[in-house]
Amino acid sequence: MFKNYLKIAWRNLVKDKMNTSLNVIGLSVAFAVAILLGMAALFQLSFDGFHENGASIYKIVKTQQTPRGPEAGTVQPAPLAPSLEAEVPGVKRITRFLQDGALAIQGDKEIDMDIIWVDEDFFSMFSFPIIKGDGNTPLAQLSSVVLTKKAANNLFGSTDVVGKTFHLLVKGKEVPFTVSAIADDMVAETNLDFQIAGRFESHADYLDNKEQWDSQYHDVYVELEKGVSSNSFESGSRGFVDLHFKDAIEMLKRDGASADENGRYVNLELVPLADVHFTSLKNGYVSVSRSLPYLILGVAFLILFIACVNYINMSIAKSAKRLKEIGMRKTLGAQKKQLFFQFWTESLFIFLISMGIGVILSFVFVNDFKTIFNTQVSVDMLLRPSFLVGLLAMVMLITVFVGGYPAILMSRLGTIQSLKGKLQSTGNNKVRDVLMVFQFGIAIALITGTLVLWGQIDYMRNKDLGYDKEQVVSFPLNGKRNSNDVIELLREELKGNPDIVSISGADINLGLGRDGSRSSSKIGFEYKGRSVTTNFLVVDHEFVQTLGIEMVLGRNFKNASDSLGVVINEAMARELGEEDPLSAQLEISNGVHIPVLGVVKDYNFKDLDRAIEPITFYMSKEWGLSYAFAKVAPHNMASSYEALENTWKKIEPNAAFLGSFLDENVDRTFNREKTTAKMVASGSVLSIILSCMGLFAMSLLIVSQRTKEIGIRKVVGASVASITYILTKDFLKLVLLAFLIASPVAWWIMGEWLQNYAYRIELSIWFFVAAGAIAVLIALLTIGTRTIRAARVNPVKSLRTE
Repeated sequence: MFKNYLKIAWRNLVKDKMNTSLNVIGLSVAFAVAILLGMAALFQLSFDGFHENGASIYKIVKTQQTPRGPEAGTVQPAPLAPSLEAEVPGVKRITRFLQDGALAIQGDKEIDMDIIWVDEDFFSMFSFPIIKGDGNTPLAQLSSVVLTKKAANNLFGSTDVVGKTFHLLVKGKEVPFTVSAIADDMVAETNLDFQIAGRFESHADYLDNKEQWDSQYHDVYVELEKGVSSNSFESGSRGFVDLHFKDAIEMLKRDGASADENGRYVNLELVPLADVHFTSLKNGYVSVSRSLPYLILGVAFLILFIACVNYINMSIAKSAKRLKEIGMRKTLGAQKKQLFFQFWTESLFIFLISMGIGVILSFVFVNDFKTIFNTQVSVDMLLRPSFLVGLLAMVMLITVFVGGYPAILMSRLGTIQSLKGKLQSTGNNKVRDVLMVFQFGIAIALITGTLVLWGQIDYMRNKDLGYDKEQVVSFPLNGKRNSNDVIELLREELKGNPDIVSISGADINLGLGRDGSRSSSKIGFEYKGRSVTTNFLVVDHEFVQTLGIEMVLGRNFKNASDSLGVVINEAMARELGEEDPLSAQLEISNGVHIPVLGVVKDYNFKDLDRAIEPITFYMSKEWGLSYAFAKVAPHNMASSYEALENTWKKIEPNAAFLGSFLDENVDRTFNREKTTAKMVASGSVLSIILSCMGLFAMSLLIVSQRTKEIGIRKVVGASVASITYILTKDFLKLVLLAFLIASPVAWWIMGEWLQNYAYRIELSIWFFVAAGAIAVLIALLTIGTRTIRAARVNPVKSLRTE
């Protein structure tokens, strides 16, 4: 019996090639896109999920109540981790974690590498496989380091290097380190990636900060004992906090901070390792949001939903051609159950074929998908048995519901009604109408989201940030020479080049450079009996003019030796609260008061999702610089960039030149938004195409049902335009209804999303009007060609249809 179902199903599908092709194409594309988007979402959701002890590992966040409201931060003081382990019960292991860059030197090789400085328990806490060397205590010695396979090959040309020594440049000095172990290369889905891992105590700043509770510069991860919950640990740490942060708490009270609902001013909170990738500290609170992967999954589901609705609509449209077949089967004794399985088998055929094609398409286009959407998904995910079993289960589940509905509908038709070749359901079928409204509602919402997303990206890309981003090149000072000396050498070498306007340097980059490094620095100090916090930037004396930042008060640094003063921005001037900011004296270091030389206009030195904060520029030969900035003439930027690269290679022949214009750096800071916009845009295009395929199928059904009516109307004098209007108006009403339903939903969602940005576009009504107009126009073009053709048919032919 089942073999007979399969044989008849195959014959019917081959016989109706157009409907079968449309269904297979639509479902195959939907499956392929859903698989790729699902892989991208699962990749995001799997970050750091491979650690065996991950369920009991947490990242420590310190929250405090300030006069400006709550503040949360992940950076901690050096003595916190060992003190916490010794004084608070429930700690099984703990490690400090400091990500940094370091110049590794081996013979003639000088390679800038990513290094983490951690405690001895790091490799016991986290599951980074050690493939060679000491797998139990690889960081037992202060001079020991662990290299990844790739790092070992780059540095030594081999992984058989356990016991060998190389040097790291630490504060301008070459310090020897010994390779104790080789770790497997990092998987993409981790926030703890590294090329070199060394002991925290060997970091250059450790000795100066080992007892300083007010110097915070690294993260801390803690693994709790079995049975100890995060809540009990947080409660148990309150006495510890009150003891070690006593002075800070007293200053918060003095400055007018209000306690939280528990009457506390400072707390330690634990963020589960699985949540770290999704944690943000905006508005002073710890917030965990998986909105991006869930949005990606949502788009995948919506595309698959639209394709399934299409299948239902096309199956119903196709059923009009098979009514007499159904009637004959019933006359010959076929039962409803047998008819149901016959039609359901056809659905199963189509869905299995479509899934197979979809998997093949996802294999073919996975690399393009990775490039376009800036994700690191691997084709290996497709080969996992769990993924394939899940796909097959999903297809079976979808087939039961999606293929089952039209099968039930057709198997329930009466025998006489079927033999007459007429459907009891009319063009006003409520289920069909609801599905079409859903389809176009989803499409309109996605089109609206696309327009708003690209509008916000375009706004951020073109916003005046308060500095010259088009003509300034930045690059890391990743060589062996002293950074201040390099800046002077660059000036000297390029002073005769008319295309190079000025050279400067700072310890922090603007935007996200090619080296992929981002950092910030803040300091706090007492000012007239209250605490003041400011972003802190060590600069060269030509920084302000090189960046084109506007001075609004006072003066800039005059020369390289003019280091007995600071320059602040307008936000910092407001923070000081002085009528004349130039009268302020800031205690940057203990007992040393430094005057404010000048005030610069506020500029966006952080991402546009944050308001401009206070910042202070300071010059110090001791602290060093990390990035060079070169302002180039606008007329010949390509040759200017080449001149910078050649000069760098002359000064630092063994260090890579990683220069990029600041507008490129800024553009990289909203890669997340661009990826989201691309995914939503792709979803909106696919959804409108798939929706129109379903609309086309339904127009075929309606035209076939109203053929005789069309002929009569033409006989009594109806024009082609009037008949076209009659045939299309019901569909257009559904599209307009979808617009009315989708627009408020899209308005609310996009309004909430825009609240994440301190600088954002206005949510104009024209975004929604444009989305609705696009949907209506495409729908009109889809059904218009078919209805006009039907309206132009000879009425004699139409009246002969019965």
